[in-house]
Amino acid sequence: MKNEQSSNTLLCITGSIAAYKSADLARLFKKNGDNVRILMTDSACEFITPLTMQAISGNSVHRNLLDETAEQAMGHIELAKWADTILIAPCSAETISRLSSGRADDLLGAIVLASKAQIYVAPAMNKNMWSNTATQNNVNSLQSRGIVFIGPSKGEQACGDSGYGRMSEPEEIYETIKMSENKFLNGKKIIITAGPTREQIDPVRFISNNSSGKMGFALAEAASKSGADVTLITGPVSLECSNKILRIDVKTAAEMYVESKKYITDADIFIGCAAVADYSPVIQNQNKIKKSSSKDMQILLKKNIDIIASLSREFPDKKFMGFCAETEKIEEHAKVKLVEKGLDFIVANDVSKKDIGFDSDFNEISVFTKESHTHFHKASKNLLAVQLINMLSKNNQSIH
Repeated sequence: MKNEQSSNTLLCITGSIAAYKSADLARLFKKNGDNVRILMTDSACEFITPLTMQAISGNSVHRNLLDETAEQAMGHIELAKWADTILIAPCSAETISRLSSGRADDLLGAIVLASKAQIYVAPAMNKNMWSNTATQNNVNSLQSRGIVFIGPSKGEQACGDSGYGRMSEPEEIYETIKMSENKFLNGKKIIITAGPTREQIDPVRFISNNSSGKMGFALAEAASKSGADVTLITGPVSLECSNKILRIDVKTAAEMYVESKKYITDADIFIGCAAVADYSPVIQNQNKIKKSSSKDMQILLKKNIDIIASLSREFPDKKFMGFCAETEKIEEHAKVKLVEKGLDFIVANDVSKKDIGFDSDFNEISVFTKESHTHFHKASKNLLAVQLINMLSKNNQSIH
């Protein structure tokens, strides 16, 4: 019998070197009270043994479409009805292709077709296989059917290449699924700013801040998966977001402020993750300024509006989370900004560290409120985003 306080999770493992991570995934679900059953394809058994997964899950591993030990010999129907959640991790390019085609000639394909459970996919493959048009078409097809993709992540791969294709880490997958299942922010409206702003000097030169936008985009995806209605206002970046997110592209700090103020009236939470330029040129030349070897160029700057501080004063009924990038006295500077800007949360990170922040896929952050300090150790920005959204959602004052 199913425990009313637990969830039934069917973990499906396909052929990938990342299968070793599946053992940790199964352990996480078991540790947190879920009932776990394991399905393994034949190729998965070449990377990790069924005995290992049986020992961790406490249940026999399912492998065959025609299972004589199952009720009425229809194992796929029994498992399809049993599962509350189906997680395919790792999911190979071959499996994505088969699922997209609706194949049902193996146990995994038959269960996916027969189940009404929410299905999650954690891809794992070479970067070129992931970016191939055929794979992306298959992914789009599955997403249109309601299947949720977690990852892949970017990094070193077993083949020696580096890029998107690594299976996301078990903790990130687990926390994303639990957040998606519980819909902590269901019905809430969140505005997130991301990326840098650019303040033009002339048509070819501008002032800006270092920012890839990765943290802001990760927050937008995490908030969306948690049920929130997300508006993402972003400066110039080379990133994509899911179709569920309302994306607004801007360039300058002034444009970002105008769009933020336009949408905040109906919002519950504002997350200012953008690296907004503090200053902009007083005069923006319409033509390119010609380089002169005889003298230096001087640019007169004016201070830009502090977007989040201005909005927090004008809309005190909203909840605000700000970000600050510091190189020294992290806690001291963060606490000052928390009060001066009228924020409920401020997220601080040390950008003097070369292995985190800015263009990195990783970060290490501290979150301050007027009453508390929470430190998150170095992790992927995707995982940190999930943890931050969970922090927001579990703090009653932040969403009511």
